[in-house]
Amino acid sequence: MRDIAVDQLTFLQAKEELTALAAELAYHDERYHREDSPEISDAEYDALKLRNIAIEARFPELIRSDSPSRKVGASPLAGFGQVTHARPMLSLDNAFIDMDVQDFVGSVYRFLGQLPNGSIAFTAEPKIDGLSMSIRYENGILVSAATRGDGTTGENVTANILTINEIPERLPEGVPSVVEVRGEVYMAKSDFLQLNEQMALEGKQTYVNPRNTAAGSLRQLDAKVTATRKLKFFAYSWGEMSGMPADTQHGMIEVFKNWGFPVNPLTARFFTADELIAHYHMIGIERPTLDYDIDGVVYKVDRLDLQTRLGFRSRSPRWAIAHKFPAEQATTILRDIDIQVGRTGALTPVARLEPITVGGVVVTNATLHNEDYIKGLGLKGELLREGRDIRIGDTVIIQRAGDVIPQIVDVLIEKRPSDATAYQFPDHCPVCGSHAVREEGEAVRRCTGGLICSAQAVERIRHFVSRNAFDIEGLGEKQVEFFFNAEDDALSIRTPADIFTLEERQKHSLTKLENIEGFGKTSVNKLYKAINARREIALSRFLYGLGIRHVGEVNAKRLARAYATYSKFEEAILNTIAPLSGDRTDKGNEAWQELTSVEGIGSIVALAIVEFYQEEHNREVLAMLLAQVTPLEEKIETASDSPVIGQTIVFTGSLEKMSRDEAKAMAERFGAKSSGSVSKKTNLVVAGPGAGSKLSKAQELGIKIITEDEWFELIGEK
Repeated sequence: MRDIAVDQLTFLQAKEELTALAAELAYHDERYHREDSPEISDAEYDALKLRNIAIEARFPELIRSDSPSRKVGASPLAGFGQVTHARPMLSLDNAFIDMDVQDFVGSVYRFLGQLPNGSIAFTAEPKIDGLSMSIRYENGILVSAATRGDGTTGENVTANILTINEIPERLPEGVPSVVEVRGEVYMAKSDFLQLNEQMALEGKQTYVNPRNTAAGSLRQLDAKVTATRKLKFFAYSWGEMSGMPADTQHGMIEVFKNWGFPVNPLTARFFTADELIAHYHMIGIERPTLDYDIDGVVYKVDRLDLQTRLGFRSRSPRWAIAHKFPAEQATTILRDIDIQVGRTGALTPVARLEPITVGGVVVTNATLHNEDYIKGLGLKGELLREGRDIRIGDTVIIQRAGDVIPQIVDVLIEKRPSDATAYQFPDHCPVCGSHAVREEGEAVRRCTGGLICSAQAVERIRHFVSRNAFDIEGLGEKQVEFFFNAEDDALSIRTPADIFTLEERQKHSLTKLENIEGFGKTSVNKLYKAINARREIALSRFLYGLGIRHVGEVNAKRLARAYATYSKFEEAILNTIAPLSGDRTDKGNEAWQELTSVEGIGSIVALAIVEFYQEEHNREVLAMLLAQVTPLEEKIETASDSPVIGQTIVFTGSLEKMSRDEAKAMAERFGAKSSGSVSKKTNLVVAGPGAGSKLSKAQELGIKIITEDEWFELIGEK
């Protein structure tokens, strides 16, 4: 299934693919991190990992406990002792194209807020292709050194690190009592070539590349072997520190240099994305002349206090990203274009290609994104590929890195056949024949068939029973399709409620499910048991299972935390009045403002929720479902000593020390809810300069009002 684009995978195919990817990536992690003999290139590895992330994003209910997206590196080798890192050694998110860098810089400004463009400094440093290392000093003496390992626990290679002359065994007087310097152990290209020449002269097997040789040399159980390998080191980061000798990333690099550590001379400091990108391309030009291997450039927010505010995602920091060098491209012929219909009715064009090997993987399909992309237009109408459209029969350039799914990045016009005609995107659904319309401002065309479109209906049922929704074991892809297409009313499942009435209908039917091939009495009883176990369900799972457009697992959890019970949620949504389109003075009613104040729920998501509940048929389906199941009250986990647990907070006026997004995230972290409007339900108003009507209303209602500084004092963040 590797040649099937992510947006074409069925639920069952996605599940099988994630299983295969978990095993494959674990194997390559072992080959790379432990055995130092990788079988695929970095670009091929990145493509596999990105495909895994893309499938998980589309099917979050299928995320495995051993998912590669939750891992860093590989488990330590048994031959070495283990060291638990005082601070985890996390990996970085990747950028592959210049636009990704622009997005990264933009995301930093959006999260922090209140900072003028060009005011945030970033460091840019070559990404060394070596072995990550954490070296610990206590009272200035080197006491241990450990590899990254799985990010939490690494291999104790202290004796081997002591053989590297570039790494000081003792730091100067006056350093903090605990210092962990992190960086990359590598072998210079010149030393690698010399070593291979010597190995060849001795009739021994030569090594593959400097990175693997360095890693293998460092993992020698006999440190005397390591000492002969001329390993080197670049310092660029740190772990546990009992005191910080500088307040910027660039300053810390200078401190490391003064302490006697080698630091990369190409590390520089910039203020704009364009400057970072220019430095990246400059390093790319110099790359062949460097005496060490690099596979990209790492950008980091320079100020350490801003790094702290930005914080971390589950496995990577928000304040850093690795801009990787391009992967391989290849040319092939576009044989056809198919249209796939998703759960929300989206018509997605997929390129069917003459099979071609790109980076060691055979590619037969590629994404074409949407109809504008085929025409050579971007999301804002800008020209792509200098306006060249894509036609069946074209010779096209395929790229696997830079996008999770293989994509067509350009067309070779000079090879276009004479009979090639511009592709006409369908205006009817290829599955049900309903009109396919494109709403204003959207790039996607959608089938209007809704419930009569079998492609959408089947996918919605599959979504409803998926792992992070109702998680009903025994209702896999094939079973859902069987029940949906069953003509017997005693077997048919066309709506979620039908799942919970199946057992009762079977009691009065002559057509027994247990007598149908593929089921049997035992499996049927297990299915009923699994269904009945979901008659009470967590509110977040219930909301996610409804399949409301834009309400994925994360947004469902946000809504559940914000409203706590389904009755409160439903009442609020049914009473919500959205602003009139185009009327800037219309802010919607209080319920709308409360809904859009929930973190991550902007006007687009909110409108999708409101429109879902405005549809009478949806309310009928919901009523039938609620007659069978009970959504449970959402339990909110937070610090027990938080002074604002359960309170509703309104931030108004100009916040000077944090962005509105950061304020909302902070309130939620401490167990409170951030609202966009003041009402009798409001517990606290944080008012900055320029606060207007919300402040006046809070005063009228006698609600407690504090300043931004008092807010930080209240939650103990200052």
